[in-house]
This record gives sequence, structure tokens and C-alpha cells, in this order.
Amino acid sequence: MAQREDMLALIRTAYAARGDGDVEGLVAAFHPDGHFTLMGDKGALELTGRMEGHPTLRGAFTQFTATFGFESREILAELVDGDRVAVHSRVLVRYNPSGKTFSTEILDLFRFQDGKIAELIEFADTAQIKAMIA
Repeated sequence: MAQREDMLALIRTAYAARGDGDVEGLVAAFHPDGHFTLMGDKGALELTGRMEGHPTLRGAFTQFTATFGFESREILAELVDGDRVAVHSRVLVRYNPSGKTFSTEILDLFRFQDGKIAELIEFADTAQIKAMIA
């Protein structure tokens, strides 16, 4: 039970860092060799793809937080199985260049190693994101 609660607590800490624009706090939740993948067609939306390791994650998260602010997050469901966690969230996103906001749902799939996030695969409505930035 402690491992389950520890993983969920780290996810909440990472989500809070993301919401606050705290890139260093977000990167600190990841294993040094951890990776983040935003699923989607890179040909349709450039910011999709896989980023690996703290330096690369720091650069990507800096760009993401500068472009998209997470105004609020409501966790709709959390499922834990061993070293894996799935989180379904509803997020109010601000596209910072225009100030426009939109609500969307995100599914995050986490894998943990040594008490840190080793892998985060995020499924978001990339068509909605593309429409917002167009």
C-alpha cells in the first residue's frame, strides 16, 4: 500500500509543479533516464514524440509550460497495478500566446523505477491542440 500511495503522491507533486510552471520540480519527479512521450502524429503536430533524460525533459517542459498553462486539473480516475499507474484527468488549459482557454481530457500512463517516474506516456486531444495553436 505504501508504494501505491508513494507513486500517487509523486504524480500529484509532478502535476502541481506542472500547474505552477515549476519545470525543475517537474523534472525532479523523473528518473534521470526517464522519458516522456506525447502521443500523436509528429507530421500533424510537431510537439508530439518522445523525450528522454533530464536535460531533454527540461527543455521540452520549459517549452510546454511557456506555451500552455494548466489552469486547473480534476483527476477523474487513478488505477495502480504494480509499478504502473494510469491517471485520467480533465484539464483547463491556457494557450499563453493568445490567452485562450479550453477544457480537455488527458490520459497519462506512468511506469516507476527507483521511486521516480521512469516513463510517462500522455494521450491528449492533439487535434484540439493543433486547432488552438493554428
